[in-house]
Amino acid sequence: MTDDTKPVAKLEAALYAAGRPLDISELIRVSGTGSKAQTISMLNDIIKRVGKHMEALEVAQLPDETYVLQLKHEYSEVVRKFASQPLLSKAMQKTLSYIAYMQPVSTKQLLETRGNGVYAHLKELRRLGFVTYQEAGRLKIYNTTDKFGSYFGIHDSQDLKRRLFARMRR
Repeated sequence: MTDDTKPVAKLEAALYAAGRPLDISELIRVSGTGSKAQTISMLNDIIKRVGKHMEALEVAQLPDETYVLQLKHEYSEVVRKFASQPLLSKAMQKTLSYIAYMQPVSTKQLLETRGNGVYAHLKELRRLGFVTYQEAGRLKIYNTTDKFGSYFGIHDSQDLKRRLFARMRR
């Protein structure tokens, strides 16, 4: 391995091991280059190589300018039984689904529908960047983010509602 490939290998390793989106500052640190432009250039090369050589995986740049090595959406059902621990618990998935389907939705509505555990769900969903809120007096009004759409492969609200409705009927 030459010195030129070590930063690329470090980026590949970080994307693989993280299991979550990494922001550019983390990736600059990992690569050891100290250069945003150089790190982005290396990431673009990784994206092209993975796209060319891998069928089920992709490196994606998300709308919040994070990068993630992920399974392509069309393969998620195939490997569901092999996933060891999901990113979101079933309860958190239900909260996120409710927000996505009903958005915009208030904290009060969420509390009435999902119970007291919703506060922990909202905190984690905000940390992961899947939901955002705006203050409306004493209430917070929640919506999903672009990252939510990218992560779950949902690009419009009608597609989202069709998928959620289909899941609820199972």
